[in-house]
Amino acid sequence: MKRRHLLKGGIALPFTPLALSACSGGSGADNMYLQNNFAGVADETTATSLQVTGSIPADLSGRFLRNGPNPGADVDAGSYHWFTGRGMVHGLRLNEGRAEWYHSRFVGGSAANTNVIGHAGRTLAIVESGGLPQDMSYTLDSLGDNTSIGTGYTAHPKLDPDTGELHAICYDWASLRDHVRYVVVDAEGEWADETEIPLSGMPMIHDMSLTANYVVIYDLPVTLSFMALGTGASFPFRWDDEHEPRIGLMPRNGDASDIIWSPITANYAYHPMNAYEDAAGNVVIDICRYDKMFDNDINGPFGDSLPRLDRWTVNPNTRKVSETVVDARTQEFPRIHPALNGKPYQYGYTVAVAGGAGKYGFPSILKHDMRSGTSTEFTMGAGRQSAEPVFVPRQGATDEDDGYLMTYVFDANKNTSDLLILDAQDLSRPALAQVHLPSRVPYGFHGNWVADTTVAPTS
Repeated sequence: MKRRHLLKGGIALPFTPLALSACSGGSGADNMYLQNNFAGVADETTATSLQVTGSIPADLSGRFLRNGPNPGADVDAGSYHWFTGRGMVHGLRLNEGRAEWYHSRFVGGSAANTNVIGHAGRTLAIVESGGLPQDMSYTLDSLGDNTSIGTGYTAHPKLDPDTGELHAICYDWASLRDHVRYVVVDAEGEWADETEIPLSGMPMIHDMSLTANYVVIYDLPVTLSFMALGTGASFPFRWDDEHEPRIGLMPRNGDASDIIWSPITANYAYHPMNAYEDAAGNVVIDICRYDKMFDNDINGPFGDSLPRLDRWTVNPNTRKVSETVVDARTQEFPRIHPALNGKPYQYGYTVAVAGGAGKYGFPSILKHDMRSGTSTEFTMGAGRQSAEPVFVPRQGATDEDDGYLMTYVFDANKNTSDLLILDAQDLSRPALAQVHLPSRVPYGFHGNWVADTTVAPTS
């Protein structure tokens, strides 16, 4: 099979439609996705003198990175969709107990506004559908679009902790209308394999899961709407009552003809916490589930329903899915220990979603013990809102939860943000450290801790 290099910088291309403002629906006065800490920031920031409260753990050497949309001032407030807008990556460099710098940089020349990862010595800003990955320097300068993997990529490649491979389900509404692509990139950053998966219509597949034997495909009823396209919407996905919701299990050594499809209750989910196979051979999926998405609220995810934490157990033999509620509290952005992706695990972490009437925030972090069914909580405090928590294992740790939870926290009292470092084993403790930033980090979407052992510092 021909091999192509994934992580090589390419020629910058114009924004794809997902990078532009939407063109239909909503009221500007009620568009929460342009207000408060959902709103973008206008300027890039460089800071090297950073105040720290507490003590940064000395074993953290690397960068805490986060990506999110940053719409310009000229967008139409009534029609703006939260998922659109030029990407901006925020990065804080930690090294042996010191906070050395904070940079925020616009992502140049592409729609890569959703996640930022480190792989095979490279830093990549990424997005699903038509946007191409953007190669970035260690200090977050844009180096060019990556054009090596074909049409579109994903916001959520899944790392196989045993092989170092990245696995992804990739869709592109602008050019692929009847299938998605399953793409594998090896530990050296080389394109390794690709499989076309035929589908009925074009669902919005934001994420996927990986287990020891299966690739998990979420074919759920938010699909490309030709009616929305006809009105000029640049984010043309809507709730589709006619689209059969189902979960697909494709054997990792098979192809599309081997997929085991199982129907599920109509819902939408962006983010699985984890998936694994139990002793009976069932695939267990823990996931943040919405009842409905982009039906009435076409500006963002929170207007039609709010997410809860569910468990779906898929029996490959009977092709049936049992659905249970793990935690009915509203929550999103689940994370786990990265070495347990696709494997049985005990602990997961989410951020609480709170509010109403078009005003939502993220006031606390939840730690779930998935074996006992119990949970603990760290509350941010008055005027403070969290973002997605990222678990970072402590060097030399043997317990699954021995490590740190890291997140950016917006403080409305100061209109600035902090990096928060928590003891993941004990959320009743105060923060181990807070690094106070000179500007605001919008909620945005996703990020990661990228250790210097993954992407080495450069001058």
